[in-house]
Amino acid sequence: MKVFLTGATGFVGHHVARALASHGADLRLLVRKSSNLKNLEGIGGDTVVGDLLEPESLKGAIAGCDAVMHVAADYRLWIRDPASMYRANVDGTRELLRLAREAAVPRVVYTSSVATMHFRTDGLVINEDTPVSLADMVGHYKRSKFLAERVAIEAAEAGQQVIILNPTTPIGPFDAKPTPTGRIFVDFLNGKFPAYVDTGLNLVDVKEVARTHVDALKVGKPGKRYILGGENLTLKQILDKMSAITGIPSPKTRIPFAIAATYAFFEEWITGRMRGKEPRATLEEVRMGRKKMFASSMHAQQELGFRIVPVYPAMRAAIEWFRTNGYTS
Repeated sequence: MKVFLTGATGFVGHHVARALASHGADLRLLVRKSSNLKNLEGIGGDTVVGDLLEPESLKGAIAGCDAVMHVAADYRLWIRDPASMYRANVDGTRELLRLAREAAVPRVVYTSSVATMHFRTDGLVINEDTPVSLADMVGHYKRSKFLAERVAIEAAEAGQQVIILNPTTPIGPFDAKPTPTGRIFVDFLNGKFPAYVDTGLNLVDVKEVARTHVDALKVGKPGKRYILGGENLTLKQILDKMSAITGIPSPKTRIPFAIAATYAFFEEWITGRMRGKEPRATLEEVRMGRKKMFASSMHAQQELGFRIVPVYPAMRAAIEWFRTNGYTS
């Protein structure tokens, strides 16, 4: 099976590439000229230098492929130029789907995000059938992923074989950037997490997410969204688990959202606008935190063979990787 894969230099994409390689896939890995290729070490396959926003240059690499997996995304909760995020996430997805259609690629797996779902402040567990609209999306990342997902759904409705996967909050090793979730772990390990807010996430083992990408190629239903999740945990429970792994004390102070928002405002203004650096906290994160991102993966379990596994080993692996690779002081 010949697979064209985007995002292999990133966190989830790295694990998807490994899962595909372990199943004998012949990989064509899209990288940009500026990409750090460290996450590709030990993964067989041909690298293709290009950019989704210059699609014509990718035609030769996609031709003859049995599948396209689109994992790449601009995943940031603060960005100086939001338009660039929409170009990457929305326009890039549209162009890749067009190229796959023109090359008659039989199957496409698009990695969306659970961020496109409609979460609640009361912590009710949601699923793919929970009503949602663009108005429910908080911030540019969520909006861009929601719009990109609509592009994928519309392509499937028009007859293209597109399967949509919605990972919750993956955790594990090789989060090199790191992702916003990975930064929670890095900040905790470096003693920069003195307090917490009353929010919640669904943490999932990234390796199980990657394994299910491979299975989705075979049994996923075109046009259907599949949440890939693990354990629903409050932020305090996550911090307590990290404390149990590391021996670092878990913060005991819970701060109101109003205080968190005030801190984020000044972080964005001083660190982001005045210094041109990424702030440690953003208003978007605070607004997202008002809702507990608890989700059900029942559809993926029933149709894709997805497994909900304990997240503790993945958390331990992530912590060990961050420590080994110089993310802690």
